[in-house]
Amino acid sequence: MENNLLSKLKIRLSIGNKIFSGFTILIVLFAINALIIFITINTINRNVEVSSQVVNPSKDAVNELVTLVHRSRMLITNWVFLQTNDDDKRALQFIISHEYKVTKEKIEKLMVNWDADSASATFKKDSSQRTLMNRAFGKYDSLLKGAQANIINSLSKFEDYDDPTKKLLAGDYVDQNVIPESNKIISILSAIKLKQESLAENTSKTLVESTSSLRLITIVLGLAIVIIGFLSATVLVRTITRPINYIKDVVVKLGRGELVDDKKTKFSNDEIGEMAVATDSLVNGLKATTLFAENIGSGKYDSEFSPLSNHDVLGNALLNMRSNLARVAEEDKKRNWTTEGLAKFGEILRGNSSDVQKLTDEIIGNLVKYLKANQGALYIIDDTSEGQEQTLSMMACYAWNKKKYINQKVQMGEGLTGQCWQEGDVIYLTDVPQNYIRITSGLGDANPNALLIVPLKVNEQIFGVVEIASFGSFKEYEIDFVKRIAESIASTISSVKINARTQRLLSESQQMTEEMRAQEEEMRQNMEELQATQEEMQRGQMESSAAMEAINTSTAMADYDSEGNIISANSNFLKLFGYSLDEVKGENHKILVPRDDRGAESYRKFWKELSSGKTQRGEFKGITKFGKEVWLLGQYNPIVNRDGEVTKVTEIVFDITSLKG
Repeated sequence: MENNLLSKLKIRLSIGNKIFSGFTILIVLFAINALIIFITINTINRNVEVSSQVVNPSKDAVNELVTLVHRSRMLITNWVFLQTNDDDKRALQFIISHEYKVTKEKIEKLMVNWDADSASATFKKDSSQRTLMNRAFGKYDSLLKGAQANIINSLSKFEDYDDPTKKLLAGDYVDQNVIPESNKIISILSAIKLKQESLAENTSKTLVESTSSLRLITIVLGLAIVIIGFLSATVLVRTITRPINYIKDVVVKLGRGELVDDKKTKFSNDEIGEMAVATDSLVNGLKATTLFAENIGSGKYDSEFSPLSNHDVLGNALLNMRSNLARVAEEDKKRNWTTEGLAKFGEILRGNSSDVQKLTDEIIGNLVKYLKANQGALYIIDDTSEGQEQTLSMMACYAWNKKKYINQKVQMGEGLTGQCWQEGDVIYLTDVPQNYIRITSGLGDANPNALLIVPLKVNEQIFGVVEIASFGSFKEYEIDFVKRIAESIASTISSVKINARTQRLLSESQQMTEEMRAQEEEMRQNMEELQATQEEMQRGQMESSAAMEAINTSTAMADYDSEGNIISANSNFLKLFGYSLDEVKGENHKILVPRDDRGAESYRKFWKELSSGKTQRGEFKGITKFGKEVWLLGQYNPIVNRDGEVTKVTEIVFDITSLKG
């Protein structure tokens, strides 16, 4: 136990020594860098920069200008009194044209910093160096211009020197203007020169003083830093133990899965304190993470949670898990909603499959309610005869303006409803045209925000259109649901229509069967009468000969193949219909039937029963080659082979048109 305490004590002392050494070195380095770099070097550099870039160049430039003034004064004098000295004349002209301009530009560039450098000088604003230099430039410019006009231009040729007046005037100008003005300019420049020399001297003096101050400040601050660093290190060593112990306790408990809740501990504002604060933040973050995980486990996916940082692996993983679980829950909710809806409407479709009107009323009402929409209508394609144009009729509606839309029919391609029918595809609008449809209540009416039009389609065949309007928008899964329901509705409507048609055909078939039975009975009686007549005719050959001839004359016979194509016909048959054998042979039986009856369901049923081997008896209406209708009494007898297949149909009929007259 004692060894453990000693080892821990050694570790603590080692950490304290390291912190003490580190802080001491950092303090010394910081002091050296701060004092030497930011104070001394800046001061020295500034003095050196001012001296090298402003003061010394300015002093040299002013000296150049002073020399230039002396030279120009001498050369102007020589121009007047030394007629043949061409070198001096060229030198004067070079000063005027080039040398003075170069010197002036150099001084003007340096003058920018003169006022700043002389701000602490004794010059007043109106007598500053820049003002003095501008005055000197002005006088010198005037001097050169006057010399140009009064001397150089007036004594430009040798003949001009022979003119005593010109030479006298030039000499007077030198005495009265050039020399006095030159002296004034030199006096001004001398004052500027003295000021620049004074600035240079002050700069050097400041540089020496800065160096001496640097030495003294370095010693004083060095001792202060050592003392302060030692005291700071001692305080740090003494105050660092508490936060380290706290961090150790928290880490140990975290290792056991415990969360510490200690709000009494206060930490110093240093690195170790930051570590302790970070540890405390970690504990609080783990508590928040634990609570968040519990909420997720309870299905509270809307719980708020912020990760400790962008690199918080656990927190970000929990957020991703919440997003995934929320998405799965939302998908399950949508799936359950769809499944329940399909079951609900499947039950409605099964329970109302015998009545289209009741079916459509139940469907549209429940569909609008299930979608939480506001208004709906269901259109069904009308049953039409062959050749008639198809239309849509509103079979049922919910919250619709029935007075406006009663007996409404829609043509294909007419409006959005007709367009949906024509294209066979869904139309979904969120920008509904004004006055296209209005949702009405007791308080008023308004334009819907969304309109969904879905075709009732199954196997690419459209049976109608369902139209739903809502103040809210339709989500994608709701549109998919309506499309699936629409297919089921179409299938049910198709079945209902087929059942109705089958029922109607069955009823018609039963009626026709009854009629055929009556006709068969009548035919049987007729045949019995015919047989009795034949027997009567056999009893008297003389009378029978004439009667048989009459019967043979009126009996029409024809043979057909199984498809109804004419194979042969007797002369009575051909005479009755006005054809020759070549004209009808190979033609279908339809040419002998009125045009309106050819497409009738009864005619198709007639040949269907013949094809199945059933004899057809009764009265039949035909049409001749010339379009005259005739009535026939007789029967069609199918001829069946050994396999039970119909190979031929024989027709035996009598013309009874006169009896129908």
